[in-house]
Amino acid sequence: MTTGKPEKLSAIPTNIISGFLGVGKTSAILSLLEAKPKNERWAVLVNEFGEIGIDGGFFEGVHTEQSGVFVREVPGGCMCCASGLSMQIALNQLLARSRPHRLLIEPTGLGHPREVLEVLSAEHYQEVLNIQKNITLVDARKLTDIRYTLHETFNQQIDVADIVVGNKEDLYQEESKQLLIDYVANRRNPMPDIVFAQHGKLAPSLLDGASDVVKAMKQPIPHHSHDDEHHTHENTDSADHDHHHKYNQARNINDMPLPQSGFVKIENSGEGFQSMGWRFSPYIVFNRSALHDWLDKLRLDKLKVERLKAIMITSEGIFSYNIVDDAISEKELDDCLESRIEVIINEQVASKAGADDISGMWEQQLVACQLDEN
Repeated sequence: MTTGKPEKLSAIPTNIISGFLGVGKTSAILSLLEAKPKNERWAVLVNEFGEIGIDGGFFEGVHTEQSGVFVREVPGGCMCCASGLSMQIALNQLLARSRPHRLLIEPTGLGHPREVLEVLSAEHYQEVLNIQKNITLVDARKLTDIRYTLHETFNQQIDVADIVVGNKEDLYQEESKQLLIDYVANRRNPMPDIVFAQHGKLAPSLLDGASDVVKAMKQPIPHHSHDDEHHTHENTDSADHDHHHKYNQARNINDMPLPQSGFVKIENSGEGFQSMGWRFSPYIVFNRSALHDWLDKLRLDKLKVERLKAIMITSEGIFSYNIVDDAISEKELDDCLESRIEVIINEQVASKAGADDISGMWEQQLVACQLDEN
């Protein structure tokens, strides 16, 4: 006699796909989803630095639950630090809804993957999740820039990788590959596997196999406290704590009704960066040409946009936009709930220029890109 209760979730193959801002994590996961066996259900838990959830829309604009892809977002910074409980709630709900054959987790590019691994390796998840290869994407061109090589999070992402992927190989100089190999060798012993990729195209076979990093973490070593990690990562005394308060205040910003103006803005800061994000009513349509012109000006702005992601409802369809390394890309999507945009700039640059002045100026320019209702 059956009780009708679903079988207990057990040993779900789980991979963390990490990497710094703009390295191509979302593209890599989209590539892996393309190779998903048709009869399998895959779940994606995506974490974003900004409060406005956008990456989930990238996945949902290409893959649907009917195709076996289930997505859940945890916006608002490092999901283990700023929203540890929210991460576990979101993960539990995602697993219950999807009952997946595989789970992919994309931490924010400014998040702490070691702490994410610690959460996933905790007793509560030991029978539910089977932590497999932890993959870190690195753009080897950044290894000549101390803003990356001296950033604790950038290095931690390499330190916890079972496999390091030198992404954007097609843009490398001749010496870039060896530079990455030497950099990893100086940090890791034994060396993790290093592979190279273009446009985030990863072989699905890279996902398979137990994580050596997780095995090593389970060995008895001096405890590294979560609080200590925060202070190590932060460049200022109060940034992380301010970030926590902002997250708690605006944790449901993606579900809140929009005001009469038709849009809402929220900002966030931490790890040396400042984010500014907007949600727009689905009834607001943007002039695609005007929007592209504005994005192109933003790409060349002296304020130096570190990262921009957007999903916009335009006069010619729904499009996703990316700005990274002074390059802009546009891709047509099948659907979205509403227009959303997130811009990340260096926190020192924002402070000197006046973050409120910058966001106010960009907001006016964005509103000017809307189609006239008349």
